Amino acid sequence: MSETMGGLISLLRREWIYLWYYFTVQLEQIAPYWALGMVLGSLISVFGKARIHSLFQGLNRKKLGALGVIPASLLGIASPLCMYGTIPIAASFSQKGMKDDLLAAFMMSSILLNPQLIIYSGALGERALVIRCVSCFLCGAAAGLMVRFFFRD
Repeated sequence: MSETMGGLISLLRREWIYLWYYFTVQLEQIAPYWALGMVLGSLISVFGKARIHSLFQGLNRKKLGALGVIPASLLGIASPLCMYGTIPIAASFSQKGMKDDLLAAFMMSSILLNPQLIIYSGALGERALVIRCVSCFLCGAAAGLMVRFFFRD
């Protein structure tokens, strides 16, 4: 019985070493991109937040109809916010009278893609970056259109 237990402990130890090794290798490879993403997100948040905010409020004043989800989705992609930062901002926009379809497009794109994720995707190659940006834009626009057409009240 103790021989079986010793084999199990040895197996678990080997697996732990492999997991730890691969974790540290991945951490070393992604750390520069992670740091760059934090710096870029912080710069956009500090210097571009007011501009994004004013552009988004300007969308509400324009009569773009269903096409308004396109710039709203693009602004969501440009937003440096993650899910936990996007929801309070969207709530404040909603209180100021922002249309729900524009909010949905902004929120979906902002949650799916921020500057740090753009950098991570770029690290995987140009094709991955393009696919990620296009799919996030399309998901944001689709969310806005669904809210517009299915929740008209």
